[in-house]
Order: sequence, then C-alpha cells, then structure tokens
Amino acid sequence: MKVFIAEKCGFCPGVRNAIKLAEKTLAEEREVYCLGPIIHNEDVVRRLSEAGLKTIDSIDEIQSGTVLIRSHGATSEELDKIKRKGLKIVDATCVLVKRVQQIARKLNEDGYRVMIVGDKKHPEVKAVVGSAPDVRVVAGPDDLDNFRTNEKLGILCQTTQSPGYFADTVSAVIKKGFSELRIVNTLCRETIARQEAAVKLCCQVDVMFVLGGLHSANTKKLEELCKKHNPQTFHLQNWEEIDKKILSGRKTAGVTAGASTPDWVIEDFVRYLERYSPDSGTEMS
Repeated sequence: MKVFIAEKCGFCPGVRNAIKLAEKTLAEEREVYCLGPIIHNEDVVRRLSEAGLKTIDSIDEIQSGTVLIRSHGATSEELDKIKRKGLKIVDATCVLVKRVQQIARKLNEDGYRVMIVGDKKHPEVKAVVGSAPDVRVVAGPDDLDNFRTNEKLGILCQTTQSPGYFADTVSAVIKKGFSELRIVNTLCRETIARQEAAVKLCCQVDVMFVLGGLHSANTKKLEELCKKHNPQTFHLQNWEEIDKKILSGRKTAGVTAGASTPDWVIEDFVRYLERYSPDSGTEMS
C-alpha cells in the first residue's frame, strides 16, 4: 500500500519539553508524581510509568517528593496546595497554556468578564478557569445565555481548537450585542499547521488514519476535520487497534498524528501499513 504522511504531525515543542523534563526529573529525584496524565497518550504515559513516574488524581495522595505539573497546567489553588505541603514543583506546563492563563488574569484585572471558548472538561481549560476569578467556559452559542449583554467580555480560546470553531463562536458573541469585546487569539500555531496539513492530505487518499490518544483534544479535532472531507477517516492509538477490513480495496493511505503522539508510534504504523497488501489481506515480507 502506498502511504503518505502529513507534512506536520506528531510531537509539538510543548509536548517534547514536558517529556524531557519528566525524564530529567525521574533521573534526579526519588519520588516523582504527576497530577493527571502528563500528556494524553497512553503509550507515553505507560513508558514514563515504567521509569517511575506516578500519575495521581489528587494532591492529597502525596506526602513527600516532587510534583510534575503536566503540559496542560494546573490551577492556582492546586499550585498553592502543593507549596503549602512543602513539595518540590517541576513545571512542565506548555508555554502557550501559561500565556492563556496570564491573559485571563490580566483581562480580569482590567475589568473584563473572561470567557474561554473550548471543552469544559479538558484539563487545559480547567487550569485556565482556575487561574483567575470567575472565568467562564463557552462550548457553544447556548452557553452565551449565561452572560449579560452589558458586560465587557474578554474572549480567549482553548489552544487546541480550530480557527473555524473559534470564529463561529466569536460570531455568535458579536450577534448577541455585547457592549464591549476584547478578543485575544490564543490558538496554537502548531495545532493549526497540523490541522491544515491533515485536511490537505485526507483529500488525496483513499483512507486516512489519525494517530493519537483517544482522550487527546487536538487528535480528536484532527479526526473531526478530516472526516468532513474524507468519511474514511479513522482515529487509532497505534497499529494494534487497526481493523484490517477497512484496508480492503484501498490503494493509498494518509497518516497524521496528534501533538502528543510519539514518533515511534507513527513510524511503526507507517511501516506495517506499507507492508500490507490490500488485495491479499496480508503483510508482505
């Protein structure tokens, strides 16, 4: 099978930095904990766990040691609690996520009601909500009913969303007739580049594969965008999850991957796919 890889895919700088920090910390410290998965990729989390990184759900579970702040960041309350317990902090928060938190605080100080467009349940969004007083999340137009039109709104976006989604939400905000708006584009350029490359490629192949964690927001967004242009788009974590029936009759395949998908997962998937013969249904030697 002929396989094409998207021009931009896989690890972004923020994820690479988080993993390097985790590996460095594990080499230097005896007890290392991470408040939630460091990134949304089970293969990477499993490898770091085998190296000694303990993923926990609550700070209450830690009595001593070092706490690694994952790439999605942490709330001000969580950071204060870690400091009060006398635990060492190693901050692996993506610099772009930190920027969103800083902007949220500044907008709040300037008298704006802060709105972040995105997924209420995503850890990045939760961290931003917890970084300034009364930050509200908008997932769609219906959530705008929770705001008064005479309010000054400061609008941000979850970094891994698409420009189209952000633009549609901002358009709905404008139509509501709020008195004053300040809109800050907090979308990640790396994410946008991956989205554009994925959409371009999926239009040129018979079947499209999006590799990455099933809970990864940016990976799910890649799948969503590709599926609009190529219904034969499949989101998998790795080669082990593939149903080879979907390869039947396909001559070309495209591969992209989320920002938290390691190179070795992409390379393994492409290697197996290139060796696969759709006509015989077997891997070629």
